Amino acid sequence: MSEGQGMQPSAIWALQPVAEMTPAQFQDWQTLLEQRTGLVISEQRRAFLQTNLTARMRELGLSDYSLYYQQVLEGPRGAVEWSTLLDRLTVQETRFFRHPPSFDVLREYLEGRLEREGVPRPWTLWSVGCSSGEEPYSMAICAAEVLKDSEWTGQFGVTGTDISLNALNKAREASYAARRLEQLDGELCERYFAVREDGRFQVVPALTERVCCARLNVLDVAKAPMSDMDVIFCQNLLIYFRRWRRRELLNRLVERLVPGGLLVIGVGEVAEWQHPELEAVADERVLAFTRKIL
Repeated sequence: MSEGQGMQPSAIWALQPVAEMTPAQFQDWQTLLEQRTGLVISEQRRAFLQTNLTARMRELGLSDYSLYYQQVLEGPRGAVEWSTLLDRLTVQETRFFRHPPSFDVLREYLEGRLEREGVPRPWTLWSVGCSSGEEPYSMAICAAEVLKDSEWTGQFGVTGTDISLNALNKAREASYAARRLEQLDGELCERYFAVREDGRFQVVPALTERVCCARLNVLDVAKAPMSDMDVIFCQNLLIYFRRWRRRELLNRLVERLVPGGLLVIGVGEVAEWQHPELEAVADERVLAFTRKIL
C-alpha cells in the first residue's frame, strides 16, 4: 500500500505542514475575533492564531482558512463550531494565588471590612475572566480564612465569569493537578483540598458551594446581572484588548462596585486610566482601587 492509501482525509491533512495565511485571511480572522470578543490578535501573535486554527481544521479535515472561516459563520452549526474554536484561543495556563501581592491586598481589605463593620450582608466577590477556576477559588480561600474565626463564617459568595465553556466546565469540576497549587501554603492546601486517588487535588464542597461560575463575554458586561460587588478582580485579561476598550470595560466594572468596594487589575495592563470615584490602594506591588464612599 502506498503512503496515504486508505487513510482518512483528516489523517492525510494532519501530516501536512502548517499552511501560511494570506494577509486577507489573517485580517478576516482578526476582525471576527475582535468584533465578537474584543480580543486583538496582533501580528506578533499571528503564529499563535495560525497554529490553533490549523489544529482545529485538521480535526475537521479542512485545509483552507477561508473555507473554515465561512463554516464558522454559517447558522447553528457555525455557532457550535465558534464555541469550540474559542476554547482553543482563550484558555490560559494559570494557578492558585498567581499574583500573591493581589491576594495580600484582598486579605487586608477584607480584614479591614470585618473589623470596621462586620458582615451585615454576605460579601460578594467577582473574578472577571476566571479561566479554569484557580482565581475565584483563591479569592474564596481568602474570604474563608478571614471569616473562619468570626461569627460570620461562610458569609460570602464568589462569581467567576469567562467566555470559554470548556474553561468553565473545568472550574466547576474543581479538580487540579499538583503544579497548579505550587504557590499555596501547605496548611491551606490541607484545609481546602482533598487528594484524589489519581493524585489530583479536589476543592472541598464547603468551598465549591460558595463559588458560582457562569459564561460571560466581557463585551456584554453592561448587561451582566452582577451589581453592588464588594470585590472585583480583573487580571491577565485587559492586555488582549485595545486601550479604549480597556478603559470602557473598567468604567463598567466600577459601576458594579459597591461604594467602598475593591477593584484589582493586573499590573501593567492599563496605563493613564483614572476614574473620579476611585482611590488608588497605597501598595506599589499592585494596581488596585477602592470606590469612594460619597
